[in-house]
Amino acid sequence: MKASVVYAKAGKQVWLNIEVPEGATVQQAIDRSGVLRQFPEIDLTQQKVGVYGKAVALDAIIEEGARIEIYRPITVDPKTVKRRDKPEAPAAG
Repeated sequence: MKASVVYAKAGKQVWLNIEVPEGATVQQAIDRSGVLRQFPEIDLTQQKVGVYGKAVALDAIIEEGARIEIYRPITVDPKTVKRRDKPEAPAAG
């Protein structure tokens, strides 16, 4: 059956279409895709994965056409980042 594995980092994104046997898991699809060789920094013990935007476990069984996403780790806590101020409107002349 067909599936895809996607991963993106600043400046480089990949979308790998693969064939996996019926009953394949997320982990098996990721292994078969070769994405871990292309991006050795991926650490599946720390990074989350999902299918169509919904987080799943590595041992989840995938369905035909699944898009498996590997999420990058959060590097900044969004609760501690100051909101950017809106740019000021130009002064009316």
